[in-house]
Amino acid sequence: MRSFFRLLRWSILLAALLALLLVGWALLRQRPQDLPWTKLDLAQSVGLFTGRKLAGLTGDPLACRALLDKAGIAYDAMPPRGEGRCAFRDGVKLKSDGEAVALSPQSVATSCPVAAALKLWEWQVVQPAAQRLLGQAVRKITHFGAHSCRRMYGRDSGDFSEHATADAIDISGFILEDGRRISVVDDWEGDDKDAVFLRAVRDGACDLFSTVLSPDYNAAHRDHLHLDQAERGEMGWRACR
Repeated sequence: MRSFFRLLRWSILLAALLALLLVGWALLRQRPQDLPWTKLDLAQSVGLFTGRKLAGLTGDPLACRALLDKAGIAYDAMPPRGEGRCAFRDGVKLKSDGEAVALSPQSVATSCPVAAALKLWEWQVVQPAAQRLLGQAVRKITHFGAHSCRRMYGRDSGDFSEHATADAIDISGFILEDGRRISVVDDWEGDDKDAVFLRAVRDGACDLFSTVLSPDYNAAHRDHLHLDQAERGEMGWRACR
């Protein structure tokens, strides 16, 4: 019994020391987004806990929309859709204005946490990677849709897909500033700049979404990147493949 309490005491001390080190590291770097208890700010760069905080917005549309407003993100709030397991209550449709990247088709509506993550992905991952690897900006992000009342992989039974509540979107490719297209289905394989760009934006998405699935996962994702904001992401349970 004494050994148990000794181990427990040392475990608590170690956890406290790690927490102090984390606080000191974040303060020295002036990056509050690296701390788990600070509020999410979409104007800040991606931190250690940004993905978990984005997933934590699920179920709190007012707080999520307040973050979009604070960051100056243009959107239309959508009326409730669907019923039962396919209910969709926190939908927003991002609007393209100024230099913002447009979603194509632009009519798509996602849950607010997905929209918030998409904007951070655009700002912090997609555009920097495009400039670094391709020498130009992305003008549009193409997709296969978001809200779809179905179970995973279209099965007749089993868990419902995150698409059922618009907590997911399938990204099919990108249109660059000069009009050139890069698609997941055509450009994923190889080691040229387009393929490197696609893998870079996939990897960057893993810091923002609960689940990121690519052609590296299975044949069902050979033509798109599945990005979702499953609630388990708030606990740090992420999937990136």
